[in-house]
Parts: sequence; C-alpha cells; structure tokens
Amino acid sequence: MSKVMRLFTPLLAVFVLLAIVVLYRAIRGPTMQDRVLAVNVLGTNTVVILALLAAALDVPSFLDIALVYALLNFLVAVAISKFTVDRGGVM
Repeated sequence: MSKVMRLFTPLLAVFVLLAIVVLYRAIRGPTMQDRVLAVNVLGTNTVVILALLAAALDVPSFLDIALVYALLNFLVAVAISKFTVDRGGVM
C-alpha cells in the first residue's frame, strides 16, 4: 500500500461516515430547506470523495467525473431552490 493511499484511506472513511449522517438529515429534515441543503452537502461530499480517490489511486479520470458531478450538483441545487421559492417568499 502506497504512502498516499495510507494517508487518504482514513479521510475517505471520515467522508463516507459524514455522508451517512447527512443522508439522515436529507431524509428526516424538518423543513424543505434542510433537505435541499443536505442534498447539496451530499453532492459536495461525493465530489470530495471522488477527488480523494483520484489522488489515492492515481486515476485522473476520477477528477473529470468529480468535476461533472460538481456541475450537476450546482444545477440541481439551483433548480430545487427555484421550485421551492414562490413569489419571493419561501414555501
């Protein structure tokens, strides 16, 4: 196991654990805004995990996937925000 892989393996485990915690908030969030924010954090967390995997495994194509996923995450967040706002007020 390479030195980089040994360094990034605990970080990957931490980010996966945080993703599970945030998934709970996405499912049980008391308001729609909590759920939207949790889904956005899950997407960002996925991008970080992909970037760490790209560095640890030395697979540059994972960075391309992470970049596309980050753009899609942004577009989904904007779309969901647009649908939850009604005439300047939050539903």
